[in-house]
Amino acid sequence: MTLQDVTIAFIGSGAMGESMIKGLLNKKLVGPGQIIAADPRLERVDELAATYGLRPTTDNAEAAEAADILVLSVKPQVLDHVMPEVRHGARSAKLILSIIAGARIKTIADGVANPGVVRSMPNTPAQIGQGITVWTATEEVLPPQRAQAETLLSAFGEQIYVEDERYLDMATALSGSGPAYVFLFMEALIDAGVHMGFSRRDAEKLVLQTVRGSVEYAEASGLHPAQLRNQVTSPGGTSAEALYHLEKGGLRTVIARSVWAAYQRSVELGGGTGARNPD
Repeated sequence: MTLQDVTIAFIGSGAMGESMIKGLLNKKLVGPGQIIAADPRLERVDELAATYGLRPTTDNAEAAEAADILVLSVKPQVLDHVMPEVRHGARSAKLILSIIAGARIKTIADGVANPGVVRSMPNTPAQIGQGITVWTATEEVLPPQRAQAETLLSAFGEQIYVEDERYLDMATALSGSGPAYVFLFMEALIDAGVHMGFSRRDAEKLVLQTVRGSVEYAEASGLHPAQLRNQVTSPGGTSAEALYHLEKGGLRTVIARSVWAAYQRSVELGGGTGARNPD
């Protein structure tokens, strides 16, 4: 097994850290004794220990010292505080895996004195094992460790490797923030259903299943979204009328500009440049 006899320490054990822990254990990729969960809140690590049988600690330095693989899953705003704590132990780790939004590879590599860094961008559905993660690695991450990173990230769901770190900012805008766009669209559909006269409960059920079924059908069919849209758009029909108003309202343009704005913001938050305005 890729992760056999490997100790994995999670620095930060919030929702995303727990999602990876849960996925690893559910898929039997590691045993509970291989996982160390570090968090400043004693009640949090005690809860994780009781739920998953892992090794809890409130000491980041202690967790890093014991780690073969160090997973950084803290909030971006506390990374500068955490890196000096784990620096000594991180130097000897075989792999540093970051799931911290916006944190550049160089920042992490310099901060923990270890160039073997994988940077990844998972999204919210990872919490139920249905996420999509985009990741990249430094040249210092050797093939066995890349395989370990791929296995770790598979706990979140699907994963895509990219050669250039700049694609992580693009992924942040498209798939990282993507669930927010989908939820807003769902909310708008539900509100429209309520406006027409459905109860909110019925409108929510109709929209949730419509979105779920549409995604699964699209995946099963293998057809382009435009082909699928044409299948349900009869000339002069209700779908055609609705789509006319969506296009007239500039739906495509609004989406494109919004995603690009998210990309630019991701670059800015990481202290980088290069997000060219498409206009």
